[in-house]
Amino acid sequence: MRDVNRTGILIVIIMGTTMAGIDSSIVNISLPVMSKQFNCTLSEIEWVITVYMLSFSVLMPLTNWLKNRIGFFNLYIGAISLFTFGSLLCALSTTLPSLLVGRVVQALGGGAMAPTSMAIISYVFPARVRGAVLGWWGLGNLVGPAIGPTLGGILTEQFGWPSIFYINLPIGVITVLLSFKYLNVLRSQPKLKLPFDLTGFTTLTVFLVCLQYGVARAEVLGITSPEILVTLGIAVVALLFFILLDRRQQAPIIDLQLFKNYSFVSCILVTISRAAALFGGLFLMPFLLQEQMGYSEGASGLLILPNSVFMAALMPFAGKWSDKHGSREISMLGIMLLAASMYLFAVLDRGSDIWSVILAMTVRGLGMGLLLAPLNAATLSSVRPSEVTMASSVSTLMQQVGGAIGIAVLAIITQTAYNNHVLAGATTMQAHHLALRQGFHISLIILLVTLVPAWFLPRRNIVLKDVDAHIDT
Repeated sequence: MRDVNRTGILIVIIMGTTMAGIDSSIVNISLPVMSKQFNCTLSEIEWVITVYMLSFSVLMPLTNWLKNRIGFFNLYIGAISLFTFGSLLCALSTTLPSLLVGRVVQALGGGAMAPTSMAIISYVFPARVRGAVLGWWGLGNLVGPAIGPTLGGILTEQFGWPSIFYINLPIGVITVLLSFKYLNVLRSQPKLKLPFDLTGFTTLTVFLVCLQYGVARAEVLGITSPEILVTLGIAVVALLFFILLDRRQQAPIIDLQLFKNYSFVSCILVTISRAAALFGGLFLMPFLLQEQMGYSEGASGLLILPNSVFMAALMPFAGKWSDKHGSREISMLGIMLLAASMYLFAVLDRGSDIWSVILAMTVRGLGMGLLLAPLNAATLSSVRPSEVTMASSVSTLMQQVGGAIGIAVLAIITQTAYNNHVLAGATTMQAHHLALRQGFHISLIILLVTLVPAWFLPRRNIVLKDVDAHIDT
């Protein structure tokens, strides 16, 4: 086979995942501005994030089937094109419902990018360097969400919130053009016409939609309201049907046999809990910086920059470390640093100086830099080569579901705490601050609990033979 430009392939998939990753968090810093323009409550504007994460998670299970049906090349090109079109719809939105529609279209494209990229890495790169490559890829997939608030704050303050979506248009076009140049080699990938698991996809979609909708609406209606109980009940029934019917499918949308893999399940549990804590904490952060501490959108974005810098610096190092020494210890260190950062955020108030904010952001960046690449490497190493695409889809799906639930749960907790403090006689500002503090404390507890499944991560990553890289060296 002709020579493969692996560097070019890595650059292209980093560009795509960076664009999608940025948009998973770039709107956070602009939420207060959007809320005022659309005259929305906190629970309503929360859907700008939640609907993106929900739609993101719905398409992910299809990645393995689409990869077999149309191949990596067509799947990746289609995902980037759809994401770029969705960005245009968001930028042109004049109402909250139209913005939510644009976010759904964005997410349908973005949902395929991360699992497809991880699978392409496994397809192209030898296993012995996979951790290091995932570290560099993580600069796009996971540093993207970190630099999103910084970029979003600057763009929103200077050009208005639609600019955070317009910026995706040139990046998307360039990425598509580069894909035709560097990803052409993937066109030789064999295609399989597997039957589509319509029953599994339908029941899984109903479960995901009802679960996340029920949790999000519980903030407004109360967890014991009939609507919420019925919605969550439908989610449970759909999940049971999915599990029972999955065993009868020739080519299931998600192979539940993966969950018999002890190492894989440990990775998934860590992925879910750290996503719930981190996405939930990220949702609260702009409200702390802007409404409590009085920083502008641009200043808030710049204050998040140390998080991005230290994450970017550590991820390649952490990936190489996991290749040589395994993922367990370095992942646990990262989780402990993230927990410490949540404590530092919780003690911030209007009187805190700028260095206290920078310290909290730095500790958060160090923790994320040490955790994310080793966790991805452990996830891919825990399954057989033929299972990599599905495993990466499940991992990314669980990350998004955990994040969406984390945002909704923390919104419920902070809103309830706010109401209780107001009833107790606190001023509006005091009640808001105490509620945000409680939200960060919950994130801290979730991260400490995450140390339990992290202890069961494989002490050494299983390095497969180079034959699992299907493109010849």
